Amino acid sequence: MNIEVKNSQKAVDYTESMKILEQRVDDVLSGKKKELLWVLEHKNVYTAGTSANKFDQIDKKIKVIKTNRGGKHTYHGEGQKVVYFVLNLNKREKNIRKLLNNIEECIVSVLKDYGIKSHPDRKNIGIWIKKNNELYKIAAIGIKVRKWIAYHGFAINVSNDLTKYNAIIPCGIKNRKITSLNVLGIKKYKEINNVIIARFLNTFL
Repeated sequence: MNIEVKNSQKAVDYTESMKILEQRVDDVLSGKKKELLWVLEHKNVYTAGTSANKFDQIDKKIKVIKTNRGGKHTYHGEGQKVVYFVLNLNKREKNIRKLLNNIEECIVSVLKDYGIKSHPDRKNIGIWIKKNNELYKIAAIGIKVRKWIAYHGFAINVSNDLTKYNAIIPCGIKNRKITSLNVLGIKKYKEINNVIIARFLNTFL
């Protein structure tokens, strides 16, 4: 498989990124372009997936953008690594569970490179770490599949402002906390984009 890699250094507007992503889905489906891996950061934005519940928006004053990815409410902001992909399952295995497993393994392997032990949760999608007998979410996953083209992606909290999550119930999961590499004491993460790219390609090439 041949995957085009984009590594954006400046924050990308969320709405603009969605236009690019949707267009790439069409282009991959028609065979015009390669599959895509895109690592970026967004400016502050709240989004709501296809199973979002309005009651999960605690602060009614914030603007929330509705999106066609799976999942509920989440927050993206600078310091969080957002990883978008467009993968053609017509030329891979038409197996959503395996795709999700591979994404989870990819994230776990990235965090392992930074000495963080993490795990997926079948009931509460995402990647979690255990600290002082409490579970903390460190990465979120949201996927959409159209005509067996899988897209959208995942987000890893690196150094983003976690107080922004107070405006919502992240992913609709109550009584669970959010963490980041920075909060966990990891201060050297300058090369994390390259680590993510390497681990993703190792999983999907």
